[in-house]
Amino acid sequence: MSSVNTAGPAYRSPPGPLHATLLAGTVPLFLGALLSDIVYYQTYQIQWSNFASWLIAGAELFCGLALLCALVNLIRAPRKAGRPLLYVILLLLTFVVGLVNAFQHAKDAWAAMPAGLVLSVIVTVLACIATWIGLRTWSGGAK
Repeated sequence: MSSVNTAGPAYRSPPGPLHATLLAGTVPLFLGALLSDIVYYQTYQIQWSNFASWLIAGAELFCGLALLCALVNLIRAPRKAGRPLLYVILLLLTFVVGLVNAFQHAKDAWAAMPAGLVLSVIVTVLACIATWIGLRTWSGGAK
């Protein structure tokens, strides 16, 4: 016999389409920056560093707007079951580490390496975890 979750969603203020799109958009942008950093680390072609910088800027925009939506949802939620606070903290941490990564990538060419690559790995992992927890919390999967 299968168990069905009839208790309703764990987080009663689900994301709107814009919030979910912004949240999900951070992962491919940070991942693209990480891949660009890897290629730059292997080829020394400066254009890859430029690609990473632009992808990080886009990811920061998406992450910041998703964080703003998450804060509004956290304040407006009538019932805060699940892990909405953990999600907001992870998203805030992703934004802060991404900002440090953007500052690192603003350095001149090779001066951004290897710290830029390490920060890109960290922020990509944080973005994946924040997205996983955020979407799982809203779907009622978190108990």
